[in-house]
Parts: sequence; structure tokens; C-alpha cells
Amino acid sequence: MTWRDTPDRYGLVSRLLHWLMAAILLWQFTGMILRLILGRTPLMAFWVGTHQSIGTVLLALILLRLAWAWSNRRQRPAQAPNHAGRAARLGHAALYALMAIIPALGLLRAFGSGRGYAFFGLPLVPRTGQRIAWMTAPADLLHSKLAWLLLALILGHVVMALLHHFVWRDGLLRRMAGRARRDGGTPLGP
Repeated sequence: MTWRDTPDRYGLVSRLLHWLMAAILLWQFTGMILRLILGRTPLMAFWVGTHQSIGTVLLALILLRLAWAWSNRRQRPAQAPNHAGRAARLGHAALYALMAIIPALGLLRAFGSGRGYAFFGLPLVPRTGQRIAWMTAPADLLHSKLAWLLLALILGHVVMALLHHFVWRDGLLRRMAGRARRDGGTPLGP
């Protein structure tokens, strides 16, 4: 098992970052969906109370993931040189962009809210009581809308991974799980 990516499969670090972020995003979206369904309850107060700190972790992880992907760009499994490969590249670019933009907007709003900001209870930005409109307005406008767009893209990502695995049987899901194809091939399209 290799740490770095190879043309045949993603390395341990890429896979770890992918699945860790998937689990954290599941936590974030589950909390927000349950809050919409259940309203404000003690359970939801705890769950939603972790939202900002978890969002900060997500921002750090996506920045780390982008740096890791850049450092491995020449040895990662290639996308097919066709329309499906271009669509996959665009879809992944949109996922990465939203995973960086959404928590950055949330942090900007937290810093400009005047309520202060604590990372898992550790105060980082003091409470001022003064709302800074240029910091809060972008997130008020876009944070939630972009998050639901991200969820739609994630669901599309999952559907495509399942199509690759069960319909096209091209080994894509095995490469992300760490097992290379038996025949050594790396096609990524139908």
C-alpha cells in the first residue's frame, strides 16, 4: 500500500482525506436536515452547536486535500480523454470549489457576526456585539444555497461512482477503496 497516488489507484493519503471528508460532510448535512425536520431540540442544539467548528475542520481538510492533489497531479489515475472525462473533471472542480467556498463564507460570517467565534470551545474571535455587514452579507446570501448545491453534487458523485462500479465495471470505486483492477487497466468511462 502506497501513501502517494499512482496511475492505477489513489494512495492512502488521498483515500483517507476523501473518506474522512465524506464522513464529516455526512455529519454536517445530517444535522442540518434533522434541524429542518425536528426544529430546535436539545439534540439539535448539540448537533448544530458543532457546525461552525466542524466547518472549520472541513476548510482545513479541503485546503490540505487540494495541496495533496496538486503534489500528486502527475501520478493520479487519469480521467478518460472524452466527454465523460471532461464532465468528471468539471464535477470534481465544482465539488472542491464548493467545499472550500462554503466553510470560508461561514467563517467570514462568524467573524463578522459580533458574537465571537470559538473553535470547539476555544475562543478565537472575541465577542464585540458589532455586526460587520460586508463580512456577514455574502454568507447570509450564499452559504445555505451553495451548501444545498454541494449536497446535490455529492449525490451525483455517489450515483456516478455506483454506475462505474455496478454498470460499467471499470474499477473506479476499487481504485478509491485502494484495490487496483485485476487486469491492471484504468479506464474511467463507459
